[in-house]
Amino acid sequence: MDADQCSDINVITPSSSPDPSVDTGWCFPDTEDGILQAINRGASHLWANTILFASHPIQVSRALDKYQDLIHVVGQGPLVVEKYDDKQYVNDMLRRIGGFTMPGAWSIRADMALAPQLNGVPLPIVAKPVRGRGSQGVKVCYSYSELVTHAQNLLANSSSIILEEFLEGEEITITVMPPTEPGSKYWSLPVVTRFNHQDDIAPYNGVVAVAKNSRVVSESELDEVYIQAMEECERAAQALAVTAPIRVDARRLKRSKASKFVLFDINMKPNMTGPGRPGREDQASLTLLAASSLGWGYQELLKRILNTSHSLNELRRLKPR
Repeated sequence: MDADQCSDINVITPSSSPDPSVDTGWCFPDTEDGILQAINRGASHLWANTILFASHPIQVSRALDKYQDLIHVVGQGPLVVEKYDDKQYVNDMLRRIGGFTMPGAWSIRADMALAPQLNGVPLPIVAKPVRGRGSQGVKVCYSYSELVTHAQNLLANSSSIILEEFLEGEEITITVMPPTEPGSKYWSLPVVTRFNHQDDIAPYNGVVAVAKNSRVVSESELDEVYIQAMEECERAAQALAVTAPIRVDARRLKRSKASKFVLFDINMKPNMTGPGRPGREDQASLTLLAASSLGWGYQELLKRILNTSHSLNELRRLKPR
């Protein structure tokens, strides 16, 4: 995004005039040197639109210490992300808290014999990695042999995986925005419903543009079942004390419109792509699709997200619950 596209906000890029037809030159590397380069170029706010973890430079770089009360960051605390990117940890935490509609789930470990762990697991069932992005590695298994093969493939690269109850009904996604002022609350953007699934799984929006398989649920459709899902998503964000937008995926247990939505995936770093450059006109994310129904363009959404920033010092001190 060029600075002249947001006249009241100066956007700093590594290249003074990045080429819209080339991907490089738009973002600083998420390394210590890259972060320092952005700060030395005058950045007051950093958007940590990357995968964070406990040993990320944002958290541990001593060279950033002198800036930690001066620089603001859009994103989650790295120590928080390290824990909350573990889907099993988050789902178990929400089950302990109670009041959330969650799927039945089984944890499968690589250091134990597979067959006994799969005994009695209902089919069809969803097998997925404990950590992951989008629909990578997620598969609905309809037979025991299919489940064994997929589980073995996943366990070859992980110490454990998750099996979850198959939810056959409508799928939705809800972006939850964090409070930006003292006394304000977590709140949901409009609900987005998904369709045109591939093998019963919504495809990653980097492969299939969301405009081709998603739409905003209209106010006339917004019944108590949708509203309950929104309220549960907001309470989940509050329970996790997130500091930036998150996206929660949910699906009805059954195809019936009366069936409740089950929360099955909490994404700490939603895809925030948008049509900011030529050739990317169809690259709206699910969050932008929801925001557009409020009359927000991509620039307005980014400015709203910018308002969720915290000082680097604050983010470094955050710990998972």
